[in-house]
Amino acid sequence: MFKSLNSCRNKMKLCITFMCLALIVVINGMPPISRDYNTHCRCLQVESRIIPPDSLKSIKLIPEGPHCPDTEVIAGLASGEKVCLNPRSSWVKKLIHYVLEKQLHQQGGALPKNQA
Repeated sequence: MFKSLNSCRNKMKLCITFMCLALIVVINGMPPISRDYNTHCRCLQVESRIIPPDSLKSIKLIPEGPHCPDTEVIAGLASGEKVCLNPRSSWVKKLIHYVLEKQLHQQGGALPKNQA
């Protein structure tokens, strides 16, 4: 009876060891996670409606990358709401150009006029 109990304990120890090793392998293979790390697109729906400039509180541009194949434009509204804008919409393209121009102007550069 003690022999079968020891055999069962050995099998359980082996199983637990295997599970721990598998968990370590999975964790080491995962990309690092930080507060700003995102593995997917943030914008599941985009809007093309024109938002009045006085309603815009902030604009966040998230370039395309391994997390998402599209550039994402997230507008923070004065109401506190966040809205994803369609980066292909003509007014959003102008807004992006304006934001980039403003950032470059603050750094002492300028965007080419044909880029919009």
